[in-house]
This record gives sequence, structure tokens and C-alpha cells, in this order.
Amino acid sequence: MIKTYIKVAWRNLWKSKSYSIINIIGLCIGMTAVLIIGIWVQNQLQFDNFYSDKENIYKVLNKNRNDEGKISLQEYTSGQASPALIADYPEVERAARMYWSISKLLSFGDKKIKSKGNEVDPAFIQMFDFKLLKGNNNKALGETRNIILTESLAKSIFGEKDPLDQTIILDNKEPYKVSAIMQDLPGNTNFDFTYLIPLVNAEGYSPNWNTIAFTTYIQLKKGTNVDAFNNKLIDIIKKKTNSELGGSLFLYPISKMHLYSKFEQGIPVGGKIDQVKIVTGIGLLILLIACINFINLSTARSQKRAKEVAIRKVVGAQRFNLIAQFLTESLLLAIISGALAITLAVLTLPLFNTIFDKPLVLALSDPTIWLSLIGFIFLTGILAGLYPAFVLSAFKPIKSLKIFRSSKKIALNFRELLVIFQFGVAIILIIATIVVRRQIEYAGQRDVGYTTSQLIEIGMEGDMGGNYEAIKSELLNNGIATAVTRSGSSITSNAGSAWGGFSWEGSTPEQGKKMGFNLGRTESDLIKTLGLKLIAGRDIDYARLAADSSAVLLNEAAIKEMNLKNPVGTYLKWGSTTYTIVGVINDYISGSPYNPVTPMLIYATKKSLYNLIIRTNPASSVQDQLKQIEQIIKKFNPAYPFEYQFVDQKFAGKFKDQQQTARLAFIFSGLAIFISCLGLFGLASYIAELRTKEIGIRKVLGASVSGITTMLSKDFIKLVIISIVLASPIAWWAMNKWLQDFSYRIEIQWWIFALAGAAAVLVAFVTVSSQAIRAANHNPVKTLRDE
Repeated sequence: MIKTYIKVAWRNLWKSKSYSIINIIGLCIGMTAVLIIGIWVQNQLQFDNFYSDKENIYKVLNKNRNDEGKISLQEYTSGQASPALIADYPEVERAARMYWSISKLLSFGDKKIKSKGNEVDPAFIQMFDFKLLKGNNNKALGETRNIILTESLAKSIFGEKDPLDQTIILDNKEPYKVSAIMQDLPGNTNFDFTYLIPLVNAEGYSPNWNTIAFTTYIQLKKGTNVDAFNNKLIDIIKKKTNSELGGSLFLYPISKMHLYSKFEQGIPVGGKIDQVKIVTGIGLLILLIACINFINLSTARSQKRAKEVAIRKVVGAQRFNLIAQFLTESLLLAIISGALAITLAVLTLPLFNTIFDKPLVLALSDPTIWLSLIGFIFLTGILAGLYPAFVLSAFKPIKSLKIFRSSKKIALNFRELLVIFQFGVAIILIIATIVVRRQIEYAGQRDVGYTTSQLIEIGMEGDMGGNYEAIKSELLNNGIATAVTRSGSSITSNAGSAWGGFSWEGSTPEQGKKMGFNLGRTESDLIKTLGLKLIAGRDIDYARLAADSSAVLLNEAAIKEMNLKNPVGTYLKWGSTTYTIVGVINDYISGSPYNPVTPMLIYATKKSLYNLIIRTNPASSVQDQLKQIEQIIKKFNPAYPFEYQFVDQKFAGKFKDQQQTARLAFIFSGLAIFISCLGLFGLASYIAELRTKEIGIRKVLGASVSGITTMLSKDFIKLVIISIVLASPIAWWAMNKWLQDFSYRIEIQWWIFALAGAAAVLVAFVTVSSQAIRAANHNPVKTLRDE
């Protein structure tokens, strides 16, 4: 019986080639979209979710409450937090700190490779149980000069030679012994190191509780109630400092940090999971649109299939047999489409990998993947064919053998609803694409507060620190640069932050406890090099004025929050150190371009300045300047490769997540429109075929091609217009909700809906009219001839 079903199904599909091709293309594209999205979603759901004791591993966050009662969380903590937690709380099994990623030069003989790694406490490697291919994880970081390399980095340095116990020189001065080789990090983790070394300078990085510089992780003992433990941490900073410093510590599961990293009032309310849900929903909607095409075309062909059903029933076929036959046809279509979709997914995955953060792989060697694919294909075939099978098998033989009219109205109305739904989804996606693109452009056009062009950043490494003044002098004297400075971190990011422990002229203890600053470090010439606006006072000039060792710059946001009227020359006390405010600068963006600028404090120092900032001379070409800069840097720092970054390009990188969403929305809205038009094309072709004689009679009576085209097109265009009316408020609600995540955002304008609607109408009209014109141009003599 099954063999017969398959034979008949194949003959029917082969007989109606155009109908079959339209359905196969639509289902193939829909299934490909779901496959690609499914791979990405699976990758996202497994982010940092694969550790053996993941239920007990937590990231320690800093929780702060301002004067208005608003709670904020920061991912960095004081270096004092980790030892205090492990020493004072028996529930803690392990605690480990991680310092920011640092790129260093690793040398072995003539081999020199620059790579990014982290300083960590020894417990880190035991807590996260990354697989060690060689070495003992209990001893790998036991000595201060041990280093763990990832497998790929070890091969790059040592080739086939056994790397264990070999000595690597870091930054041309620090010898480290290779104690272990770690398997390369998986693609679904937020860690991105290629080597690990022991953390030995925690006090230098973070000397007190109100200076936060570390990512801290703890592993609780099994069975510990994390809510009860969090309650114990509410006053930990206050107790440890014997002061009224604001803030407390808060544990959050490491397995949730990737997807649920957005907090409101200290409560997780979303994050990357929102994008996962949106992209998953879009993929399923595209597949649904493809299935709707199948349903529409199947029910539209009901007049032709009705007599077939009637004859089958007259000769004894049961409804169950007819349902099985129609489902076999839909399953056969789904299998063909699925096979093509898998091929298309493999071919297009490299294209999507240019959009997604980390490369995705379709592991076709995994039996579980094949079982999932087979189940997905069969489920799609059944869902697409279920409704047509029940509708077509329900025809009555007596009515079906007459002129077919009885069920036309109901079936047509249902098809109208499906067409409206299809184009409604497509219009929502078009509007979303426009809104996301406009939001990115809006934030990109925001005044950054300094001139990003002509700015180059170079990491201070090797001998550059000792030769900074010589490098600066050559750059300026040779006309390559108009200004040079050095800072603690990239100007496009914050160097850290500090909360509480502040006081200033006219402040209250409560104000000092709640005050927080983003921190910056510099030596001299920061304002000139960045092109900042000096509101009052002067720049820090620690290179020439020894008294500037206690100088600080504040931005306008800080002055406003501190309520200082004449800040220049007044004091600012931070802990036990007293600083002098020498200047006030304009607010400039160092964090997210979508958020308001917060108070910033830039202090003078000659230590821990890792970033060289050069404002190049616009009079010469960038390529010539880069060659000259490289020559100067290599002259004073020959052991290191020359690496640089343009500040404007780094700033543009801040829009990566939104650009990813925009690209995906653009691709999927295009697919939705294409599949919808594919279905509309099929429907228009079939209806034109049914009305062939009517068209012939109208032409004989004098109807024009344009009149017939309008007659055949207007019903479909009416459906598209209805979909615009229904989809627009839904799109406005969804995109307005999305925009709420941004403090600096656009207003949704009416023309966006008009543009999306006009595009949908135009595409639908071109699709339908192409078939209508073709039908209208047929020779009426041939169309009116009896078969």
C-alpha cells in the first residue's frame, strides 16, 4: 500500500511540475532558514553551559544602589573579594579571579608570537575543568612562573616538539615554564584566552575594596542555597572596610551570563536570550509561510482534485486512504525540499558565519543531528499537508462530479487569510529592518565628544614604555603626528570604575558613599590628542609638572552630579588620597554609544599606561604615516610586531550586535517576501488558468489587456493592503519595545510604515500582474476552443 501511495504521489507531482517546483523552492528556503537558525540557537543555548559542576559555579557581581533607589550591577569586583569569600564563608569551595585579557609576546628561540591570555588564580583551572591534554590541573598554575598554553598556540610555537617543561619568554623579559597544554576553547564560551598565567599582582591592580578591576568566580559546595548566600553578602563591603562604602556582592550563575545578562533593579530581565527568541521566531515564521504556500496551492487545486477524490470514493476508497495519499504527497515534497535544504545550509553556512559572532558548524557526522533532521523533515511534511489532506478527502462524490462550486467560498476565504498572514509577517520584518538600520545610523551620528578620525591606538609593550618620550619626540618632530599621549586603556572603553569613598568641597557623607566614576589614566596632552573640548581649567601635564601627580580631570556629567559651581582648583578626596581638580572636559563617549555619558574621573599617573594614542597629521597619506610610525616603533621596540588600530574603526565595532540583528532581519525579510511572492505567483497562475475562458470572452467583447490585468490583480492587492493595515500596529509595538533597551534612540516615523507597505504592494503587483498579463495576451480563439 505504501509503495502505491509513493508511486501515485510521484506521478501527481511530476504531472504538475510548476506547482511542485514552487512548493519545493518555498519549503527548501524555509527549511534552510530554520536549519541555520537552529544551529545558531543550539550554540547560544550551550554557551558556558557545559562545565561538570555548572550548577554551582557563579560569577560575582557588584551591586550598587544610588540615591534614587536604582540598583545597578557591574561585572567587575575588587581584588579583595575572592580571598575574603574563600576565607570567611564555608559554603565556598573555590574562588578565582581573572584579570583583563592581555596580549603579550611569547618567544621560544627564533619563534615569536603575540597572543592574548589572562592572569588567573590557580583555582580557575580546577573550577572550570577545561580539558588538559598534558599536565596536571591541580599543579598547572602552582608556581608563579608556570604557563598553560592552548593546543593551537603550543603547535604554533613548538610544532611537533613536546612543549611540556619548555621555557617561554613573555615580553622579552619574563621566563615561564610550560606546565600544561589545554584543549582549544570551544566556540560556545565567552572566555577567549590562548594562555593562562598565575595572578601575582592582585594588590597592585586593586589595592582596596572600592577599586574594581577583576572578574571573580566562585564555586559553591553542593546543596548551598544561593539566595540565602546572597543575603549574607549584602553588607560584606561595609564590614570589611568599617565604612559606609556603597555596594554589595551578588552571585549569578555562570551558565546564565551569556543569555540573561540584562538586569533591571538587580533582577535579570533578558539579554541575548531576547535575540535568540526573536531569531527563532522569525525562522519558524518563514517556515510557516512556506507551509502556507503548500496549503494555499493544494486547496486552490481542489477543483481539479475533487473529481479524482469522487471517483476514488465511488470505487471504494476510504477517507483514511485518501488522507494517507495526500500526506504522502506532502511528505515526498518535504523530503525533496529537506535534502536540498541540507545541501543549501552547508553551502550558505560560511556566508552566515560572517554575520554571527563565532563560526558555526553543521556536524553531519553526528547521528543525533541526522535523527533531528529526519524528524524535522517529516514534521514539516505532515504540518504542511495535514489541512489540505483533510479538506480534499472530505469532498462528497455527488457534489464533486458536478460543476465544483460548493466549497469555493469557504476555501477562498481561508486562503485569503493565509495570504494576509504571509504578507503581514513579511511587512513586519521589512519595518524591523528599517527601524534597526535607522537606530544604528542614529547612534553612529551621535556626537562622540572627540574627533575619531586621524586617531591611531598602539598597545604599549616591550620597550615602548621606557622609550615613550623618544617615540613621542620623533613622531612630533618628523611631522607624522600633531599630538601624542598615552592612557591606561583604549579611549573607546572604560579603564574601570570606582564607587564610594569620595568626598569633595561641599559634599555630604551620603553623597560620597553613592558617588561613582568611570576611571581613566593619562600622563599629559590627553585633551589635545583626543580633540576634547576644555570647559574650564587646563589639561593634566604630569610629564612636565611634578605637582600634577595629584591632578584629575572631570567631565561635565561628574560636575553636574557633584553639584560643583567652580570646580577648578578644588579638592577631590578618594579614600586616603587627595587630588586637585585641574580641568573640566566635555562629556565624551567611552562606553556604549546608546547610553548616556556617566561621570568620569581621569587621574595622572606614569604607571600602568598601556595605550599609545597618536593624532596623525592630515597633510600626508595614512599609508605613508603608518610606514613611518612602524619604522619609529620598530626602532625602539624591535622584538615586537607592529600592530595598530584606528579609533574610528574601533568605535564602529560597538554597533556589532545591532548590525548583526539588522543583517539577519534584512536577509529573513527578503526570504519572507520571496516565499510569499512565490505563493502569490502560484495562486495567480492557477486562478488565471481557471478563468481562461472568461478572459477569452472578455477579450472578444473588447476588454483591454490592462483592464484584464487589473481585474485579476485587484483581489490580491486588496489582501496585501489589508495585511499592511493589520501588520503595522504589531510592528510598531514590537519595535518600540525593542528600542526601549536604548537610552539614546530614534522615534518611529510614519514614513517607515508607508515605505514598507509601498514596497510590499509593488512587489505583489509585479508578481501577480506578470501572470495576469500573460493570461490576458493569450489568443481568445485558442482559449474558447472546446477540448
